[in-house]
Amino acid sequence: MSGTLVLVRHGQSEWNLQNLFTGWRDVGLTEQGHTEAKSAGAKLKARGLTFDIAFTSALKRAQKTCQHILDAVGQSDLETIRDQALNERDYGELSGLNKDDARKKWGEEQVHIWRRSYDVQPPGGESLKDTGARVWPYYLHDMQPHVLRGGTVLVAAHGNSLRALIMALDGLSSDEIVRMELGTGVPIVYRLNADSTVASKEVL
Repeated sequence: MSGTLVLVRHGQSEWNLQNLFTGWRDVGLTEQGHTEAKSAGAKLKARGLTFDIAFTSALKRAQKTCQHILDAVGQSDLETIRDQALNERDYGELSGLNKDDARKKWGEEQVHIWRRSYDVQPPGGESLKDTGARVWPYYLHDMQPHVLRGGTVLVAAHGNSLRALIMALDGLSSDEIVRMELGTGVPIVYRLNADSTVASKEVL
C-alpha cells in the first residue's frame, strides 16, 4: 500500500445558505460552515491522521476549511498549496443568482440540465467535464506524487472540483458522477495502492 488522500468539501458557505450559484465568487463560510470544518478536523484527529502537505483552491471558503482542519490536527503551519485548478466549477452568468430566480428566467428543465449534466455549460461558464479538465492534470502532476511516495495529503476544495476527482478515482461514468452529492465538511479518506489504484475508501 502507498499513501492516503483525504478529500473534504468546504463547510456551508454564505451563498449555499442563500441558495445562490457561487462558482468562482469568493464568499465566506457561515457559522455552520465553520462548525462543519472544525468537526471534519476533529474526526480526522480522532483517526490519528496527520498530513504531509495540504492543497486547497484560490477561494477563501475552501482555504478556511483547510485551516480549521489543520488547526484541529495540530498542524496549523503545514505547507499548504493554493491553486485555482481546484476552484469550484465556474457557473458563468448564473453566478450570484438565486437558483429559484434562475429557474424563472431560463426554465426548470434548462437549469436542471446546467446543474446536473456532465458536459453542458451554463452561459459563460464551465461544465463538470470542463472542471475535470483542469482538476485531473493538477492531481496527476501535483498531488498524486506525494501520495504515491507514501504521504498523507489533505485536499480541501469544492463540490464539483472534488466530484471530478472522485469520478477519476472511483472510475465512475458521467451518469454516475452527476447523481453524486457531496456533503459539506464530510471527510472522504482514500488509501491508494502503489500503482495509484484505490485500495479503500471511507466516508467519515
